[in-house]
Formats: sequence, C-alpha cells, structure tokens
Amino acid sequence: MFHPSSFRDRKIVVTGAGRGIGLEVARQFLACGATVFLHGGRAPQAALPDFLEAPLAEGRAFLSHADFLAEGGVETLASDIATAFEAVDVLVNNAGTMFGRYPAAELTDQQYETVVRLNQTSVVQTTRALLPLLRRGQNPAIVNTVSISAVTGGSPGSSIYSATKAFVSTYSKALARELAPEGIRVNCVSPGTIATDFHDRYSSPEKLEATRKSIPLQRLGTAQDCAPAYLFLASDALSGYITGQVLEVNGGQLIC
Repeated sequence: MFHPSSFRDRKIVVTGAGRGIGLEVARQFLACGATVFLHGGRAPQAALPDFLEAPLAEGRAFLSHADFLAEGGVETLASDIATAFEAVDVLVNNAGTMFGRYPAAELTDQQYETVVRLNQTSVVQTTRALLPLLRRGQNPAIVNTVSISAVTGGSPGSSIYSATKAFVSTYSKALARELAPEGIRVNCVSPGTIATDFHDRYSSPEKLEATRKSIPLQRLGTAQDCAPAYLFLASDALSGYITGQVLEVNGGQLIC
C-alpha cells in the first residue's frame, strides 16, 4: 500500500487519462500526494470524475485535451504541460487504443497509419517533447503502457495494434539504455485482459468469458489491479534499480 505522501511534491504527467487505466493511474497518484497533469484524450468527457474536482480547484491537478492523430497534437499538449510544470518527474505514456479489428487482407493504409500514429508515433513524440522537462526532474522516470499482445501477437484483427505495442516495448528498452547515464529510468507496464471500455468496444462477451476461464486467477483484471504497477515503477524508493523492464499484470495469463 502506498502512503498518502509517497509522491508529495512530485510532478506526474499521464497521457490517455480520460478513462480506464490512465484515469485510475492518475487517481492513485493524486491519492499519494502527487501533482498530476492529465491528458484527457481528444475531447472533454461529459462530466469530470468526482475525485478530480478538489485537486483541480487546488492546483494539484491539471487537465488538457489534445488529439494525437492531428498535426501538432502532441506539441499542443507539451506546451500546456510546460506552462503548468517547470519540471516533470514521471511521464506515463498511456494513450492508445485498437480502433477496430482489421483482418490483414482488408486492412487499409489509413487504418494502418491511424493505429501506428496513436499507439507508436505519439509515444516517441511525447517522450521527445517532454525530455527537457524530465531532465530537470527529481529521480525522473518514464512508464509506458504496452500489452500482453506485444508478446502473444493478440487475437485475430489486432495484428497492427499488437505490433505497435511490441515497438513501444523495444523502444523503451533502448531508451532505458540511452537515458541511464542521465539517471532517467524507463520501464513498461503490460496489462493483460482488463475489464475496461476498451474490451466493451473490441471484444465480445463470449470472447471475454473464454479468456476469463483460461486465466489462472479465474477473473479479468481491473484498472485498480494495474495502477499500482505504474506507481511502483515511478517510485525511486521502490524501483530505483529497475530500468528497461516490462512488468506483466495479467493474472497469470501468460503462463497458459
């Protein structure tokens, strides 16, 4: 259990924090005393979650929206972050989604480019844009979201999504080696099958039930299961000698 002051005075950026795992990661960082900049996705949601109201009013949370598929979207977000923070201690690159299941023979160039741009290119661009702020941070760390599908290849129709997650995994290991002399750690969290609206959109109830039965812990994961892994990898006290690693959070799914 993390202490309410575990991340006091730490400046955290979480992309893709409008829902699901990213939103829960932001919530848990805030609960541990951090100041958090949330990238809420392309556009504002209908209503803010209750837990954000007080931190936003107190200046302990910041919320901005940017479309990573649009030209200049990452730069817009980076500018907003630089206005709020003089330095960044932790960057969580979490933005990304599947968009759809595209059979290999039917995949269009536009579909391919969309999946690659959001899940792969945006991670490179966001990291590049925020490295100057990370270099000013205290025990800085980058935590990137990948996926169990980076290892397994995913299920039919998700080949490009899975490949982009494998790219981010390899990119993170290379980045960890490159940035280690500067004291910047880089790791990944790799969620398994997590019960969020991601699977509401891209997986049938029958597929999810079949997956659940195959998992040793006999349940799908939750955003609450995943978020502590991000905090662990962000904490210099807990993981200061860990870099270039992928932390799998899947209930044992990979051993089956």
